[in-house]
Amino acid sequence: MRSVPDRTTEPNRTTEPDRTTGVVSAPWVATARYDIDPAPGSLGLVQDLLNTISAGVPRQPDLLDDPTSATAWAHDAASRWSTATGRPAPEVTLDDAGLQALRSFRDELREASDARLRGTPDVEPLVSEVPDRAPSGWRTAGATLRVGRNGSVHLDPAGAGADLLISLVLAALFEAQLAGVRRRLKTCRNPRCGVAFYDRSNNNSGAWHSVRVCGNAVNLRAHRARRRQVD
Repeated sequence: MRSVPDRTTEPNRTTEPDRTTGVVSAPWVATARYDIDPAPGSLGLVQDLLNTISAGVPRQPDLLDDPTSATAWAHDAASRWSTATGRPAPEVTLDDAGLQALRSFRDELREASDARLRGTPDVEPLVSEVPDRAPSGWRTAGATLRVGRNGSVHLDPAGAGADLLISLVLAALFEAQLAGVRRRLKTCRNPRCGVAFYDRSNNNSGAWHSVRVCGNAVNLRAHRARRRQVD
């Protein structure tokens, strides 16, 4: 089967200016391991957290597997977030409880992303039904709204440690949702992969983080399965 370049998700160059801020930045460490273009602006942080998983060929390690690698990733991610957004880099420290919370949050994000791609409806209760607390199983994080000197309203994440990282990620998702680009952050449809990618195709139809790496392989397996059924 002839390999076809994936022009919607293959990297151009990780040192190109961010399409949102115009800032030239170093690559997001977790995402760069899979040789793909990062999502624009602060959405790159969401993608990078999703890409801390163990995936790829050869298999990359899980960056949240132990406190040392997780702390190194968190510090780097905070720095990259600062470069992408033009805001001061937050200090992030992770203890054992915080690392577990971050791992759980990553799993929740992946499940939510998969459910969204399957078309599972997002049913939310009325505000009056949950007046004092969020429903069980919902991830919450602190944040503040601030009016800038030019009158623009800014969403400032809050908290410390893992709570701050989670707040940064949720704020980035909320801003992407408002901008209408949240739907472009996807996880690869190859069940053996799961890498998070930003779909830049015009009709948002991308299914693989790379057609060359995953799309052709999945299609070839499906083709062979059909041949076996015929034979």
